[in-house]
This record gives sequence, C-alpha cells and structure tokens, in this order.
Amino acid sequence: MANPWAGEVALTIDGQRRVLKLTLGALAELEQDLGAGSLVELVQRFEGGAYSSGDVLALIVAGLRGGGADVTRAEMLRAEIEGGPMAAARAAAELLARAFMVPGEP
Repeated sequence: MANPWAGEVALTIDGQRRVLKLTLGALAELEQDLGAGSLVELVQRFEGGAYSSGDVLALIVAGLRGGGADVTRAEMLRAEIEGGPMAAARAAAELLARAFMVPGEP
C-alpha cells in the first residue's frame, strides 16, 4: 500500500502493484538522467503539460528505484503499465508533487 504522506505512489506494472517514491538519491539521478538544469524545470514542464514520454519514463524509473526496486530504463521500456501511458503520466506527476509537498499541506 502506498503512503501518500511519505511521498509514495502506487502503480501496477506487469501485473504487480509497485510502490514508487522519489528519494533524494532518486531525484539526483533523475536530474542527471534528464539533463535538466534543475528539477524546477521538470516541474514546470509537468505543470504546463509540456512533458515528454521520456520525462514520464525517467520519473517512473527513478520512483521505482527510490521505492527499493532494482530496475533499469531498458526493462521499463518493455513493461506493461496498467492504465497505459496516461496512468504512467498521472503517477509521474503525483511523484513530483509528493516529493515537494510540505507535511501538513493538502
């Protein structure tokens, strides 16, 4: 079960419910993988709806790793995500929002 207060998001991948979380290490890896100048740029892309499928994939991989899974980008390229690309995009956006949520905020 994912705990939103701990920044966790649930997503079913290849028939298995997984918990994703953006830890500090996962965020640093994400920033490096995307070549973003800052995570603020990534957040702005999501807020403006200008994110790419590569952004979504990178967030899912980082979230899985932050949640304790040992996965690669190549493995996720072949993965079946329940709900398809839209569910993946929603999960990626939730991960970003929860990573920067201040405790006690709705």
